[in-house]
Amino acid sequence: MNVQDFGKVDLTNCDREPIHLLGAIQSPGFLIAVSTDWIIARVSKNIRDLLGFDPDHLIGTPLADYVPGAFLHDLRNKISYLTEPDMVERMFGCQIGTSGQPYDVAVHFSAGQILIEAEPGVASGGDATNSVRAMMSRLDRTKDMKAFYREGARQVRAMLGYDRVMVYKFAASGAGEVVAEAAKPGIGSFLGLNYPASDIPRQARALYKRNLVRVIRDVDAEPIPIVPTIDASGQRLDLSLSILRSVSPIHIEYLKNMGVQASLSISIVVDDELWGLFACHNYSPRAPTFERRSVCELFAEMFSMRLESRERRLIADYDRRARDISDQLLGAVASDETLLNDPDWLADILTGAIPADGVGIWINGNYAFSGSTPPTEDFRRIIRALNGLAAGRVYTTDHIGGLIDKASGFADMAAGLLAIPISRSPRDYVVLFRSELKHSVRWAGDPHKPIEYGPNGPRLTPRASFAEWQELVDGHAEPFSPSEIRVAETLRATLIEVVLRLADEAAAERRQSTARQEMLIAELNHRVRNILGVIRGLIRQSQPDNAEVKDFVKLVDGRIHALARAHNQITDDHWGPAPLEALIDAEAAAFAATRQSAIISTGAPILLNPQAYSTMALVIHELVTNSTKYGSLSGSGEVHINWSRNHKGDLVLVWQEVGGPPVSLPKRKGFGTTIVNRSVPYDLGGQASIDYAPDGVRAEFCIPSRHVSEPKSRGGPEMRLSRRPVSSQQPVDPGLAGHKTVLLVEDSLIIALDAEDILNRFGASVATASTPEAAHDTLDQDRVDFAILDINLGDQTSFGIADRLTELGIPFFFASGYGEQANLPMEHRSATVVQKPYTTHNIAKAIEDLFGTEAD
Repeated sequence: MNVQDFGKVDLTNCDREPIHLLGAIQSPGFLIAVSTDWIIARVSKNIRDLLGFDPDHLIGTPLADYVPGAFLHDLRNKISYLTEPDMVERMFGCQIGTSGQPYDVAVHFSAGQILIEAEPGVASGGDATNSVRAMMSRLDRTKDMKAFYREGARQVRAMLGYDRVMVYKFAASGAGEVVAEAAKPGIGSFLGLNYPASDIPRQARALYKRNLVRVIRDVDAEPIPIVPTIDASGQRLDLSLSILRSVSPIHIEYLKNMGVQASLSISIVVDDELWGLFACHNYSPRAPTFERRSVCELFAEMFSMRLESRERRLIADYDRRARDISDQLLGAVASDETLLNDPDWLADILTGAIPADGVGIWINGNYAFSGSTPPTEDFRRIIRALNGLAAGRVYTTDHIGGLIDKASGFADMAAGLLAIPISRSPRDYVVLFRSELKHSVRWAGDPHKPIEYGPNGPRLTPRASFAEWQELVDGHAEPFSPSEIRVAETLRATLIEVVLRLADEAAAERRQSTARQEMLIAELNHRVRNILGVIRGLIRQSQPDNAEVKDFVKLVDGRIHALARAHNQITDDHWGPAPLEALIDAEAAAFAATRQSAIISTGAPILLNPQAYSTMALVIHELVTNSTKYGSLSGSGEVHINWSRNHKGDLVLVWQEVGGPPVSLPKRKGFGTTIVNRSVPYDLGGQASIDYAPDGVRAEFCIPSRHVSEPKSRGGPEMRLSRRPVSSQQPVDPGLAGHKTVLLVEDSLIIALDAEDILNRFGASVATASTPEAAHDTLDQDRVDFAILDINLGDQTSFGIADRLTELGIPFFFASGYGEQANLPMEHRSATVVQKPYTTHNIAKAIEDLFGTEAD
C-alpha cells in the first residue's frame, strides 16, 4: 500500500507552540501509527489499559498480529478512499480487542504514516442520514437569518446534549459575536456578547478549516503521551487531523477561567472561509460518541451550504433591487435630465437601495445636499481626502474621523460614508452619509486589557475575567454591509452611464449652440461687410471731378477699407483674437501696386483681441499711407516693423522707416496724425510716440497685455521675418479690355455700381442683374464671357443661376459677405468665393484664378 505525505500546516510564524504538535491525545481512546509495510511505528501509552498490549513491545511489530482480520480488512478498504488531502475515514462499532467493547475508529494520513484512532463507542445501528434529514427539515422552515441561526444551535444541542450551544460569527476584524444560542435554563445567556480576535489566534483558525470538529471531554483530564515522542528522523507526529488530539494548556486555562468543564466546536465554512463556529459548552465532563459528533459534523456542513445559499439569495435580492433602481434612474433621467441636479430626488432613489441619512453630490466643483450631511467646508475636505485615496471603486468607512481630522464636530450629522466615484480623477462623487450610532458593545471581558505575563510565558495569557464589559462607541456609524457595497458598485456603473449620456447630450447641445453662434456671427459679418461695401460705394459714386475732393474720397475710402480688412480677420475666427502679422500682410498687399520697396516685419507670432486689432488696423493703415506719400515707401526705402513683449507681458511694436527722403515735422496736424498718436492710448490704455527724425520716421506703441495673447502651439514661439517685394504681389489689372462681357448679379445698387467701376477700369463690359429672374433674362438675350454671382439675393440665392452657367459652360465665381463661411451646395463647393466688399485686388485675383493666362 502506498501512503502519500499530504503535508502539514506551515506554522513557522505562529506566536506560540502549535497545539497540534504537542504529541499527546485525550482519553478515553488510543492511537496507533503504522508505516507503509504495516509495522507499528508509534502508539499511545494507554493502549496497555484498553487492549492489554505492552506499548514497548508493540513498536516494530506487524499490526496483523494484534487486531482481528475482519477489522484489518475493513481498515484497508477505508484507507483506499483517502484520495484527497485532509480526508478522514470513519468506522463505527468495530471490534478490535478481546474485551467485546465496540470502538469507533477514524483513519487518516499524517506525514507518510497511517494514523488509526479509536475511542469507545456503541454498537452501530443508527441511521445518520435520517437524523440529518430531520435536522435540516427544521432548519429549512426558518424564515429569516436570525431564526436560521437559532434553529441551528437548537439542533446541535438536541443531538449532543451540551448545556450551551452558540452560533459564533467572525467579523472581518477577527472578533467574534454570539449571534444565536440554545442553553438550559438558569445558566445565563451569552447572546450578543463580543469576543476579541485574540481569543482565537490565527493558527487555530487555520486548523479549524482543516479539522472541522474539536472535542474536549474534560478540562481536568491528563493528556496521554505518544511513544516515541520523536521518530528516527527527529520529527514529531503531526496530529492536525486527529480526533483525539490534546489541546494547548493555554486553551485549557481559558476554559477553566470561564468555568467550562467540557467543550466541542464545529466549524462553519462558507465560500472556503471560516465563517464561524458551533461552540458547545458543558459545566461538567461530557463525551458524546464519535458517531454523534460525525452526525453533527455532517449537519454543520449542510448548515454551511444552506447559509451560503441564503446569503447568495440575499445578495441576489440586493442585486435585483440595484438593477430595478438603476432602470428607474435611467428611465427617469431619460425623460427629465434635470432630475440629476435634484439632490432630494437622487437621495430618495439611492437610499431606497442603501439606507442612509443624507446624500452629498459633488460634480465639477459644484455641490448639493439632501438630508443629514456635513457642513460645506467639511464636505470639501472629505472630497479632497477621497481624491487622495486614488481609489477607482466605491469607498466606505463607518468612521469619517479616520479619513479626515476634526470629524467629531459633525459626527451627529455624518459619522460614516459610502462614496461612489462617477468620473475620472479628480473625481466627481455621490456620497451617502450615515449619522452617528452611539451604542454600547457588550464584550465578554475588557477587550483592551493589556498583555500580561503569566505561567505560560510573556506571549499570551488567557483572560481570567469574562464578566460582561460594555464599551460605549461614538463617532461611528452603522457599517455598510458587503451587499450594500455591491449595490453601490452597480449604481456606480449606472450613474457613470447617466453622466456620460448627459455629457454627450451637453456636448451635442454645445455643438448646436456653437453652430448657431457661428451662423449668427457669419450673418452679422455678412451684413457688416455689405454695409461697409455700401458706404465705400456711396463715397466713390458721390465724388465730383474736383481733385482735392477726389483725394479726400480716396483717403476716407482707404480708412474704411482698412477697417473692413480688420473686420474680416477678426470675424474669421468668430470674433476672436487675430494674428498681428495678418494685419500687416493685408496693409502691405493693399499698397503693393504703388510701392517700389518692401515692408519687413520681425517678431514672434502674436494675437490681438478684436478691439486692439481694429485700432491697430487704422494705425498701421495711416503709417503705410503716409509712408507711401511722403516717407520711405515713396522712394526706394524700406519700412522695418518689429515687435516683442516686455517684462510685463505688454506688446511693444516699433515702426522704423529707412532709406527714404529727408523727413521734416508736419506743418499741420491732420486726422491721420491724431489716429497714430491717440488711438492706442485712448482706446487701449497703452502708449504711443512718433519721432520725425530726418533719416526716417520712427513710431513706437505699447499695447497692454490684456489685449495680447499667443497662439496655441506645440513648440515654443518662433520669430517671423517677412519681406514683401513688389514683384511677388498679385496684379491688379487682369487685362479684360475689349473682349470680355461680365454678368454681375448683385442685389445692392451701390455695391453693384462700385463693382461696375472696377470692372470697367479693367476694360470689361458689364451687364448687371439684381434678381435671379433678371439674370436669366440676360442669359437668354446676351452672350457673356463670365459671371460674378452674389450668393444672397434678398430671400433668394444665385445657385440656380450657377447651375445654368455650368450647363452653358460659362465660368463664374461667387461673392458673399460670408466669405469662406458661405455654405455652398455640393455641386459648387469647388467654386471661388470672393469676400465682400469688392476691391480692385480681390476681383482681379478671382478673374486671374478663373482664366489663368487667358485674360492677359
